Amino acid sequence: MELLNFTKMTAGFTVGLRPDAREVLVVAVKGTFTIPTKGQELQLADEQLPLVDADTFSGEPGFSAPIDEADYAPFKPRCDVLLRGSAYAPGGRPAQRVPVALRVGALAKTFNVVGPRVWTRGMAALTPSEPEFFTVMPISYDNAFGGIDASDPDKPRYFAANHAGKGFHVHLDLNRVVGQPLPNTEEIDNPVTNPRASYRPMAFGPIGRSWDPRPKYAGTYDKDWQENVFPFLPHDFQEEYYQSAPPDQQMPCLAGGEQVSLHNLTAEGRVDFMLPRLALPISVHRRDNASIDGELLAVNIDTIRLESDARRFSLVWRAHCPLKQNLFEISSVVVGTMPRAMRLAAETGRTYYRSLGELTAAQ
Repeated sequence: MELLNFTKMTAGFTVGLRPDAREVLVVAVKGTFTIPTKGQELQLADEQLPLVDADTFSGEPGFSAPIDEADYAPFKPRCDVLLRGSAYAPGGRPAQRVPVALRVGALAKTFNVVGPRVWTRGMAALTPSEPEFFTVMPISYDNAFGGIDASDPDKPRYFAANHAGKGFHVHLDLNRVVGQPLPNTEEIDNPVTNPRASYRPMAFGPIGRSWDPRPKYAGTYDKDWQENVFPFLPHDFQEEYYQSAPPDQQMPCLAGGEQVSLHNLTAEGRVDFMLPRLALPISVHRRDNASIDGELLAVNIDTIRLESDARRFSLVWRAHCPLKQNLFEISSVVVGTMPRAMRLAAETGRTYYRSLGELTAAQ
């Protein structure tokens, strides 16, 4: 199968499996844009980021926060809104707490970023130390509330919503807990004060595939599945599992033109811009169909990744096409608009050469 990409963006394809056991051709296109400063126009970045082939992590997989999840999910019911970046103290003046906010269209999320602190011995219980001052603080699930309490090696306890964080303790052995770090992020109206309490981990990145609430969508892999369903997905598998953003960072698939606002996530304090409106046709051409136009697919923008420190963001367009048998029934996928000369060549049965070098090589 041939992939013809007539855009300046990155495109790729794979074969995915839907819950009904049907194989689908999945086409993903990623466009990378620069985050404009005030008065600038939005434009494609000179460097177009590649599609992510496999999940990446900040450290050892399973013990650190996910950085990016693979771009080839068969289907996403909603759009994941993700951000990787840091909190910046307003005006560059050191602060102990900085509120940060992300808004994309009607979706909004805000929380506090707090300077380094540790658990200390209070009069009656453990208590947080006074936060240190900072000017820039990375935001990640690595420094959000959560983590592993391994004080009992035989029964380590994971914080279900964030295995990679810090501040979570079940066994309050003062010799072990005093001096241990607290998270650097917390809800504005629910500060972290008790190591045994349950707090929402606050970050903007993807959540782990084994972190709550994702496992409940993954389905049941029991003996019945092994004997009667394998290698297909369980009957109770739900495609919400493919959403890598936490629930409060999911929204209906983007249409383009949505307003984006970043507050204290860049050195200038606030950045506002509009997402691009781009018509991106994607069509498939089957071997048993001689039509030049092919079969136009429905396309959704279902992932936005903002990298505020790097001053760029990327959008992922996704389309899928049910396969009757296998991938070999597809001769080509066209991303974007086919050049007029190529279309004329196809209509007249002539060979189309993309460049003089290609023509010379053919001769």
